[in-house]
Amino acid sequence: MYATVDEGRVLGYNNAAVSIPRFGLNRFDARSVDAFAADAARAEALGWDAVLQPDSQLRRRDTYVLLAAAARTTKRVTLGPLLANPVNRHPTVTASSIATIDELAPGRVLLGWGVGDTAVRLAGLRPARVKELESATRLVRALLDGEAVEVGAEQPARLPHARPVPIWLAAGGPRTLRMAGGVADGVFIRVGTHAANIAASIEAIRAGAAEAGRHPERVRLGAIFHTVLVDDAARALTMAKSMAAGYYEYSPMLFDRPGLKWTGADPETLKRERHVWPDFHHATDLEMSGRVVDFLPTQAADAFALRGGPAEVTRQLIDVLRAAPASFDYVVLHPIPNPSWPADGERDYTARVAREILPAVRRALAT
Repeated sequence: MYATVDEGRVLGYNNAAVSIPRFGLNRFDARSVDAFAADAARAEALGWDAVLQPDSQLRRRDTYVLLAAAARTTKRVTLGPLLANPVNRHPTVTASSIATIDELAPGRVLLGWGVGDTAVRLAGLRPARVKELESATRLVRALLDGEAVEVGAEQPARLPHARPVPIWLAAGGPRTLRMAGGVADGVFIRVGTHAANIAASIEAIRAGAAEAGRHPERVRLGAIFHTVLVDDAARALTMAKSMAAGYYEYSPMLFDRPGLKWTGADPETLKRERHVWPDFHHATDLEMSGRVVDFLPTQAADAFALRGGPAEVTRQLIDVLRAAPASFDYVVLHPIPNPSWPADGERDYTARVAREILPAVRRALAT
C-alpha cells in the first residue's frame, strides 16, 4: 500500500520533532465542473497542498466528477473527498470511485471518510454508527487492496481496478478516534483548536492502533480547523461562537476538557426557535447564529476556531501546531464564512491564506 506524497520536513522545536504539514482547503468554486477544475488549479498555483471536497449530494455537484476534472488541471496537490460516508453511497461504490480518481492522479489521492453529518441528515437519513463505519472502512480497504470480499452475494466481491488509496477517517468522538486508530491509514482530528482536546484525540488514536496490534506512530495524523478569516474582531468572535456551538451540537463532551459550560437552551431548541438551519456550523447567516449563542464565553470561540485577520490567525495557528504532542501530515483550514464566487481575485480566502498566512506559518515551523 502506498500513501499520498508527503513533502513536510521534520525539524527540531523545543527538543521535539515539528513537521511542516501539507495545508489543504475544502471549499472551491463548484458552480460548474469547469469552474471547480480551474479553482483547484489556482489553489495549486497559490501554494496550497491539498484540494478536498465535501461529498454532500444535496448541496453540491457530484464530488467524484469534480475531483476527476481537478485531476486533469493539477499536477502536485493531493485530491480527495472530505468527507465521504458509507450512508449516502454504498462502500463498494465509493471504493470504485476513489480508485478511478487515483488512475487520473496516481499517488496523490486520499479517501476522506466519516460517519456523515449534514449530508446524511439533509437526506433524512442517520449518520453511520461507529461499528458501521468500522465495517465499511474494512470493506473499502480490502477492495482497494484488490482482495476478494464476502458481501453476501453469490460470489465474493472484487474491485477489478483496485488501487491502494489511503483511507483517512475524520473523527471527533473518543470511540470513533479509537476505532480509526485501529483501521485507518490516517485520521483527520476534528475537535477544534484547544490543546487538551487535540492531545486527548491523539492519545485515543494511538491507543486504538496499539489495541489492533499496529504501531501507533504508523497512523498518520491530520487536523481540521475552522478558520474565521474576518478582519473585524467583533464579527470574527461572533462567527467563532457559532463554530463552538456546532461542535457542542454534535459532540458536547468536547466542552469538558477545556472547562467550558453550555449555559443556554439545548442546541436543537435554539435552532428551532431561532431558525438556525441546518446547524450552527453551516448556517446561512453565521453572524445571526453566533448571536443566538452569545452566552458562550470568548474562551469557547478560541477553543474551536481560529479567528481574526491574517496576523491573528497566523499566530493562533502556529501556537496550536507547536502545542500539539505530535506533528500533523495535513492541516485543513476550513473557511468561515463560506466563500462566495466568482472569487475576488487577490482578496478571497484562498488567495489571502496562501499569501498572508501559510508562508509565515511555514517559516515559523522551520525555525
